[in-house]
Amino acid sequence: MNREKTFAMLRIGFGFVWAIDAWFKWQPAFQDGFVDQVSAMLSGQPGWINDWIQMWVNLVSINPHFFALVVALAESAIAIALIFGLFTRAALIGGIVLSLVIWTVPEGFGGPYVAGATDIGAGIIYAFALAALWLGESWKRYSVDSYIWHK
Repeated sequence: MNREKTFAMLRIGFGFVWAIDAWFKWQPAFQDGFVDQVSAMLSGQPGWINDWIQMWVNLVSINPHFFALVVALAESAIAIALIFGLFTRAALIGGIVLSLVIWTVPEGFGGPYVAGATDIGAGIIYAFALAALWLGESWKRYSVDSYIWHK
């Protein structure tokens, strides 16, 4: 299997991972507890991380259901874009940004600053995986993008 096909298959597989994530975001528990999700990492963090997370808590507290809906829609759009290879480059950039926001806010930069921390969080790993899909030009095969731009 050549490089383009390999990265395209990885893009599609990762799209299904995003679809599973999106499914969880559409669940009532996430939608109803969005502020709790965002503020979960506040305790035990150093001041600068605590201030960063608190800023987001204050922002999403204005209308938690709206922000939860935005996250669910964004993850769904990224999943669809990756699976079908539609607007792939925009989805990769958007996915990196969203992954980093998730990593820095509800994951508290991975939370290595609190007692008992065991990993750096999934958000940063998602960002690196999406960057690898960009570097591998995963939109070149098995995608609507390749069909549109090469026909």
